Amino acid sequence: MKYIAALTAVLLTAHAAHAEDREIAIGIGYSDYSRPGSENGALVSLDYRHSPFWEKGNFAARFGAALDVQETGDVFIGAGVAGRWDLGRAWFIDASILPGAYFESVALNDLGSTFEIRSEIGVGRGFANGTAVSLAVSHKSNASTASLNPGVNSVHLRWHIPL
Repeated sequence: MKYIAALTAVLLTAHAAHAEDREIAIGIGYSDYSRPGSENGALVSLDYRHSPFWEKGNFAARFGAALDVQETGDVFIGAGVAGRWDLGRAWFIDASILPGAYFESVALNDLGSTFEIRSEIGVGRGFANGTAVSLAVSHKSNASTASLNPGVNSVHLRWHIPL
């Protein structure tokens, strides 16, 4: 619950922006841990994307934040940079790199440190009402900043909602 409160605080302190520029994405999926004996399972994610701070052509860079909660109780919360490439005909590619904190509740789901980085890429399609759906894959790892670095890979289906 304290992680949800922290993400809510991040969302509420974001700068005022054009409503169509910001969004949340709610996702469900599955995670596969690389470490032998770990507990794979379902994943629920909540991502926030702020208004672009840089745009060029069909690309927009923005700040983002995420909260991932595993079925086992493992939690990741992070913030960083996200990008979106509009491909035309309502299709897009969404990517992000979000450093953050990871808290395992299952001993063998330990990723090596509290500091972890979630990298993610997805492809999606927007709808006339401003919402979109995407399929994304992500990887969490500490980038070898700790002696243990097994990582976890996830796939999730996300529903994007403009704010």
